[in-house]
Amino acid sequence: MTKTVHDFTAKSITGDEISLGDYSGKALLIVNVASACGLTPQYEGLEALQKDYGGKGFAVLGFPCNQFGAQEPGTEDEIATFCETSFGVTFPLFAKLEVNGDGAAPLWQHLRAEAKEVSSESGGEDEIKWNFTKFLVDGSGAVVKRFEPLVTPEEIAGDVKALVG
Repeated sequence: MTKTVHDFTAKSITGDEISLGDYSGKALLIVNVASACGLTPQYEGLEALQKDYGGKGFAVLGFPCNQFGAQEPGTEDEIATFCETSFGVTFPLFAKLEVNGDGAAPLWQHLRAEAKEVSSESGGEDEIKWNFTKFLVDGSGAVVKRFEPLVTPEEIAGDVKALVG
C-alpha cells in the first residue's frame, strides 16, 4: 500500500509526538519555515490562510529548518515565541528538523519524492531549495502540489480554496 502523509508522525514544537493521521480529512499546507529569512514575512500570509480556511477543513503545518543559511538558529521555545509575537501564528508548529540530505526527516523525504511526481515547478529536482517551500496535501494525505519558496501564500489561496470548497 502506498504511504501518505497520514502515515507519518512528527514532534510538535513543544515535544509531543503527533500523528499526522490526526489531520485525516483536512487539506494541509506543509511548509519549512525560518525566523531570520528574507521570506519570513510569509508567516503573515500563512496565518491568513489558516484563519480563512482553518474552519473549512484546512491546516497550515510549519516545520522550522536551519539548513538554509542558518536562518533558524533558535531553540523551539524561541521559535514559538517569535512566531506568536511577531506574526500571531496560531497554526501548528513542529520541532526543528532537516528537509534534505542523510538527516532528512522521513516525512520530508516522502514529500519530496511525491511532489516530484505532481509538480514541474521543481524542475524535476526533489531537493528543497530554500526556506518556505510549500507542499499542498489533500484530505486523503496525498501530495497535490509543490510550491517553491518565492510563491507566496496569497498566490496559493486559490489552490487551497479548490481543495476545501
